[in-house]
Amino acid sequence: MKKILFVLFLAACFTFQHYAESLADEKKTITPKEFATTISEVPSKLGNFISSEVDKTKEYQKKSWAEMTAKWPFTMFKKKEQ
Repeated sequence: MKKILFVLFLAACFTFQHYAESLADEKKTITPKEFATTISEVPSKLGNFISSEVDKTKEYQKKSWAEMTAKWPFTMFKKKEQ
C-alpha cells in the first residue's frame, strides 16, 4: 500500500513539474519604449498611492476618534460640564 501511494505521489509531482514548466515557457518581451513609459509612470503612481493612503488614514482616525469620544471616560466628563 505504501509503495502504491509513493508511486502516485511521484506521478503527481512529475505532473505538477511538467505543468509548471509549461507555464514558464510563455515568453513576453518588453520593448525599450514600454520600459521607459513604465519607469516614467512610477512617480505619479507613487504620489497617487501616498495621497490616497493619507486620505484613508485621516478618515479612519476621524471615525475612531468619534467612536472613542462616545465611550466611558469622555461621557463621564461631559456629564459634569453640563
